[in-house]
Amino acid sequence: MLWIKAGHLIFLISWYVGLFYLPRLFVHHAMSEDRATRERLEIMERKLFWFVTPWAMLTLALGFTLAGLYGWEAFKTMSWLHLKIILVTILAGYYIWCGKLMIQFRNTDANPHSHVWFRWFNEFPLLILVAVVLLTILKPF
Repeated sequence: MLWIKAGHLIFLISWYVGLFYLPRLFVHHAMSEDRATRERLEIMERKLFWFVTPWAMLTLALGFTLAGLYGWEAFKTMSWLHLKIILVTILAGYYIWCGKLMIQFRNTDANPHSHVWFRWFNEFPLLILVAVVLLTILKPF
């Protein structure tokens, strides 16, 4: 079980590298005015997204494996874990949204949002991270 927890944390950290950096690339992309810079950012976004995607899948797989190993009876009483799973599901949706934004940038010359919007968008994974870490460590309910 400890090996699975260790793997879960390693892959989570690796996934979060992408969750923090990809939206930051979107900020620069939204601010860019020349075609060469936009093309370079599109390449960087695509490579980062596809590099990080396996870490996201392994994070989720090992997390659900851990939940399964604790057993249904324990799972029913861990309300903090229910909230954590909801937050992680929202985070996975955020990551999928990042993929859609990446495609939108690539397929149109128009920016889907302003660089200010992307700066705020970039902060969302941090909020989820803080909540999930606090839930996992403190197990408040």
